[in-house]
Amino acid sequence: MRDIIGKYLDTIDELKLEERMLYHNTLILGEQGSGKTNLACKIRNYVIDNNVATLYLDFANSHEDDVELRYKDEHFNYIRFEENETFDTAFQKLLDEKKHIYMAVDPQYFAKKRDERSKLSQIISQKALLDNYYYFFHDIENLNGFYTQFEDFLLYMLSFANLQKYGLTFLAQPHETFENPHLKLLFSFLFLGKCSNANYYNTAILRTLKKNKFLYQYRTAYPTLLFNEIISSMVQVDEYVPEL
Repeated sequence: MRDIIGKYLDTIDELKLEERMLYHNTLILGEQGSGKTNLACKIRNYVIDNNVATLYLDFANSHEDDVELRYKDEHFNYIRFEENETFDTAFQKLLDEKKHIYMAVDPQYFAKKRDERSKLSQIISQKALLDNYYYFFHDIENLNGFYTQFEDFLLYMLSFANLQKYGLTFLAQPHETFENPHLKLLFSFLFLGKCSNANYYNTAILRTLKKNKFLYQYRTAYPTLLFNEIISSMVQVDEYVPEL
Protein backbone atom coordinates (compact mmCIF):
# COMPACT_ATOMS: atom_id res chain seq x y z
CA MET A 1 0.00 0.00 0.00
CA ARG A 2 1.54 3.30 -1.12
CA ASP A 3 0.15 5.38 1.74
CA ILE A 4 3.30 7.12 3.04
CA ILE A 5 3.73 10.20 0.82
CA GLY A 6 6.02 12.50 2.81
CA LYS A 7 6.49 14.00 6.25
CA TYR A 8 5.25 16.77 8.51
CA LEU A 9 7.71 19.64 8.96
CA ASP A 10 6.52 20.55 12.46
CA THR A 11 6.69 17.01 13.92
CA ILE A 12 8.63 13.78 13.34
CA ASP A 13 5.54 12.05 11.95
CA GLU A 14 5.21 10.68 8.44
CA LEU A 15 2.58 12.12 6.11
CA LYS A 16 0.20 9.24 5.53
CA LEU A 17 -2.93 8.93 3.42
CA GLU A 18 -5.90 7.31 5.16
CA GLU A 19 -9.08 5.64 3.90
CA ARG A 20 -11.16 8.76 4.54
CA MET A 21 -9.25 10.44 1.71
CA LEU A 22 -11.04 8.14 -0.75
CA TYR A 23 -14.36 9.76 0.17
CA HIS A 24 -13.35 13.38 0.83
CA ASN A 25 -12.43 16.01 -1.73
CA THR A 26 -8.90 17.38 -2.07
CA LEU A 27 -7.90 20.78 -3.45
CA ILE A 28 -4.26 21.22 -4.55
CA LEU A 29 -3.28 24.85 -5.17
CA GLY A 30 0.24 25.68 -6.31
CA GLU A 31 2.29 27.55 -8.88
CA GLN A 32 3.61 25.83 -11.98
CA GLY A 33 6.46 23.54 -10.93
CA SER A 34 5.38 23.45 -7.28
CA GLY A 35 4.73 19.71 -7.24
CA LYS A 36 0.96 19.55 -7.80
CA THR A 37 1.26 16.77 -10.37
CA ASN A 38 3.61 14.82 -8.13
CA LEU A 39 1.19 15.02 -5.20
CA ALA A 40 -1.78 14.10 -7.40
CA CYS A 41 0.13 11.08 -8.68
CA LYS A 42 0.75 9.89 -5.13
CA ILE A 43 -2.96 10.25 -4.36
CA ARG A 44 -3.74 8.36 -7.58
CA ASN A 45 -1.38 5.54 -6.55
CA TYR A 46 -3.13 5.27 -3.19
CA VAL A 47 -6.58 5.19 -4.79
CA ILE A 48 -5.43 2.49 -7.23
CA ASP A 49 -3.96 0.44 -4.38
CA ASN A 50 -7.41 0.55 -2.74
CA ASN A 51 -8.95 -1.02 -5.87
CA VAL A 52 -10.89 2.12 -6.80
CA ALA A 53 -10.97 3.12 -10.48
CA THR A 54 -9.69 6.60 -11.40
CA LEU A 55 -10.73 9.15 -14.02
CA TYR A 56 -7.97 11.71 -14.60
CA LEU A 57 -9.23 14.74 -16.54
CA ASP A 58 -6.32 16.69 -18.06
CA PHE A 59 -7.79 20.05 -19.10
CA ALA A 60 -4.47 21.12 -20.63
CA ASN A 61 -5.53 18.73 -23.42
CA SER A 62 -2.10 17.09 -23.36
CA HIS A 63 -0.96 14.84 -26.18
CA GLU A 64 -0.17 11.33 -24.98
CA ASP A 65 3.55 11.87 -25.60
CA ASP A 66 3.49 14.94 -23.31
CA VAL A 67 1.94 13.19 -20.30
CA GLU A 68 4.44 12.82 -17.46
CA LEU A 69 6.16 9.45 -17.27
CA ARG A 70 5.05 8.93 -13.66
CA TYR A 71 1.47 8.42 -14.92
CA LYS A 72 2.40 5.91 -17.61
CA ASP A 73 2.21 2.78 -15.51
CA GLU A 74 0.28 -0.41 -16.18
CA HIS A 75 -2.93 1.43 -15.26
CA PHE A 76 -2.48 4.22 -17.84
CA ASN A 77 -5.22 4.29 -20.48
CA TYR A 78 -5.09 7.49 -22.52
CA ILE A 79 -8.03 8.88 -24.46
CA ARG A 80 -8.79 12.35 -25.88
CA PHE A 81 -12.31 13.74 -25.59
CA GLU A 82 -14.12 14.31 -28.87
CA GLU A 83 -17.77 14.75 -29.75
CA ASN A 84 -17.99 11.76 -32.08
CA GLU A 85 -18.94 8.08 -32.13
CA THR A 86 -15.33 6.89 -32.17
CA PHE A 87 -14.72 8.51 -28.78
CA ASP A 88 -18.06 7.29 -27.41
CA THR A 89 -17.26 3.69 -28.31
CA ALA A 90 -13.69 3.77 -26.96
CA PHE A 91 -14.70 5.52 -23.73
CA GLN A 92 -17.60 3.16 -23.12
CA LYS A 93 -15.29 0.16 -23.52
CA LEU A 94 -12.93 1.56 -20.85
CA LEU A 95 -15.89 2.29 -18.59
CA ASP A 96 -17.44 -1.16 -19.02
CA GLU A 97 -14.13 -2.75 -18.07
CA LYS A 98 -13.67 -0.30 -15.13
CA LYS A 99 -10.26 0.67 -16.46
CA HIS A 100 -8.31 3.60 -15.06
CA ILE A 101 -8.79 6.45 -17.55
CA TYR A 102 -6.51 9.39 -18.39
CA MET A 103 -8.61 11.74 -20.54
CA ALA A 104 -7.22 14.80 -22.28
CA VAL A 105 -9.90 17.48 -22.58
CA ASP A 106 -10.15 20.83 -24.33
CA PRO A 107 -12.23 22.93 -21.84
CA GLN A 108 -13.82 24.70 -24.80
CA TYR A 109 -16.13 21.69 -25.01
CA PHE A 110 -17.94 22.97 -21.93
CA ALA A 111 -21.09 24.93 -22.75
CA LYS A 112 -20.78 28.73 -22.73
CA LYS A 113 -24.50 29.51 -22.66
CA ARG A 114 -26.66 29.71 -19.57
CA ASP A 115 -28.96 26.71 -19.02
CA GLU A 116 -27.07 24.66 -21.62
CA ARG A 117 -25.44 21.43 -20.50
CA SER A 118 -22.56 20.22 -22.63
CA LYS A 119 -21.99 16.68 -23.81
CA LEU A 120 -18.72 16.76 -21.86
CA SER A 121 -20.52 17.39 -18.56
CA GLN A 122 -23.03 14.69 -19.43
CA ILE A 123 -20.22 12.22 -20.18
CA ILE A 124 -18.33 12.79 -16.93
CA SER A 125 -21.48 12.70 -14.79
CA GLN A 126 -22.61 9.25 -15.88
CA LYS A 127 -23.88 7.12 -13.00
CA ALA A 128 -21.32 4.39 -13.74
CA LEU A 129 -18.54 6.95 -13.19
CA LEU A 130 -20.14 8.56 -10.14
CA ASP A 131 -20.62 5.16 -8.52
CA ASN A 132 -17.25 3.60 -9.29
CA TYR A 133 -14.60 6.25 -9.98
CA TYR A 134 -12.41 8.67 -8.07
CA TYR A 135 -11.99 11.87 -10.14
CA PHE A 136 -9.01 14.13 -10.81
CA PHE A 137 -9.50 17.58 -12.41
CA HIS A 138 -6.17 18.97 -13.56
CA ASP A 139 -4.93 22.35 -14.79
CA ILE A 140 -7.33 24.88 -16.24
CA GLU A 141 -5.04 27.31 -18.05
CA ASN A 142 -7.43 30.27 -17.99
CA LEU A 143 -9.08 30.09 -14.59
CA ASN A 144 -10.94 33.37 -14.87
CA GLY A 145 -12.46 32.42 -18.21
CA PHE A 146 -13.17 28.93 -16.93
CA TYR A 147 -15.23 30.06 -13.96
CA THR A 148 -17.12 32.81 -15.79
CA GLN A 149 -17.85 31.02 -19.07
CA PHE A 150 -18.31 27.33 -18.29
CA GLU A 151 -21.39 27.64 -16.12
CA ASP A 152 -22.54 24.10 -16.74
CA PHE A 153 -19.36 22.81 -15.10
CA LEU A 154 -19.79 25.00 -12.01
CA LEU A 155 -23.34 23.76 -11.55
CA TYR A 156 -22.11 20.24 -12.16
CA MET A 157 -19.44 20.59 -9.47
CA LEU A 158 -22.03 21.67 -6.90
CA SER A 159 -24.32 18.75 -7.63
CA PHE A 160 -21.37 16.38 -8.03
CA ALA A 161 -20.51 16.63 -4.32
CA ASN A 162 -23.85 15.07 -3.46
CA LEU A 163 -23.91 12.42 -6.21
CA GLN A 164 -20.48 10.85 -6.18
CA LYS A 165 -19.58 7.82 -4.11
CA TYR A 166 -15.87 8.62 -3.97
CA GLY A 167 -14.03 11.91 -3.69
CA LEU A 168 -12.26 14.12 -6.20
CA THR A 169 -8.95 15.94 -6.40
CA PHE A 170 -8.86 19.36 -8.09
CA LEU A 171 -5.51 20.85 -9.16
CA ALA A 172 -5.09 24.53 -10.00
CA GLN A 173 -2.63 27.38 -9.85
CA PRO A 174 -3.21 29.99 -7.08
CA HIS A 175 -4.80 32.39 -9.54
CA GLU A 176 -6.24 35.67 -8.23
CA THR A 177 -9.66 34.25 -9.10
CA PHE A 178 -9.45 32.23 -5.89
CA GLU A 179 -9.40 35.49 -3.91
CA ASN A 180 -12.97 36.16 -5.06
CA PRO A 181 -15.06 35.72 -1.86
CA HIS A 182 -17.82 33.83 -3.66
CA LEU A 183 -15.36 31.34 -5.16
CA LYS A 184 -13.64 30.94 -1.81
CA LEU A 185 -16.93 29.96 -0.26
CA LEU A 186 -17.67 27.58 -3.13
CA PHE A 187 -14.34 25.80 -2.80
CA SER A 188 -14.51 25.86 1.00
CA PHE A 189 -17.81 24.00 0.69
CA LEU A 190 -16.46 21.47 -1.78
CA PHE A 191 -13.12 20.76 -0.16
CA LEU A 192 -13.30 21.65 3.54
CA GLY A 193 -16.99 21.37 4.30
CA LYS A 194 -20.14 23.45 4.43
CA CYS A 195 -19.32 25.07 7.79
CA SER A 196 -15.99 26.57 6.76
CA ASN A 197 -15.50 30.22 5.88
CA ALA A 198 -13.64 32.17 3.21
CA ASN A 199 -10.42 32.74 5.15
CA TYR A 200 -8.70 29.43 4.49
CA TYR A 201 -7.28 30.27 1.06
CA ASN A 202 -4.53 32.87 1.11
CA THR A 203 -2.91 32.39 -2.28
CA ALA A 204 -0.15 34.91 -1.49
CA ILE A 205 1.27 32.42 1.03
CA LEU A 206 1.14 29.59 -1.49
CA ARG A 207 3.39 31.47 -3.92
CA THR A 208 6.25 31.51 -1.41
CA LEU A 209 6.52 27.74 -0.91
CA LYS A 210 9.29 25.65 -2.43
CA LYS A 211 8.68 22.61 -4.66
CA ASN A 212 6.77 19.73 -3.00
CA LYS A 213 6.17 21.81 0.12
CA PHE A 214 2.50 22.39 0.94
CA LEU A 215 0.26 23.95 3.56
CA TYR A 216 -1.85 20.89 4.41
CA GLN A 217 -5.33 21.54 5.78
CA TYR A 218 -8.02 19.05 6.64
CA ARG A 219 -11.18 18.82 8.70
CA THR A 220 -11.00 16.52 11.73
CA ALA A 221 -13.30 13.51 11.94
CA TYR A 222 -14.55 14.28 15.46
CA PRO A 223 -17.33 16.81 16.19
CA THR A 224 -16.96 20.04 18.14
CA LEU A 225 -19.68 22.33 19.47
CA LEU A 226 -20.19 24.13 16.12
CA PHE A 227 -18.30 22.17 13.48
CA ASN A 228 -15.28 19.96 13.09
CA GLU A 229 -11.96 21.69 13.62
CA ILE A 230 -9.68 22.41 10.64
CA ILE A 231 -6.04 21.40 11.22
CA SER A 232 -3.17 23.10 9.37
CA SER A 233 0.40 21.80 9.02
CA MET A 234 3.37 22.32 6.76
CA VAL A 235 4.31 19.14 4.92
CA GLN A 236 6.98 17.94 2.50
CA VAL A 237 5.79 15.50 -0.17
CA ASP A 238 8.29 12.93 -1.45
CA GLU A 239 9.15 13.06 -5.14
CA TYR A 240 7.67 10.06 -6.93
CA VAL A 241 10.14 8.31 -9.22
CA PRO A 242 8.45 5.62 -11.31
CA GLU A 243 10.09 2.25 -11.64
CA LEU A 244 11.35 1.61 -15.14
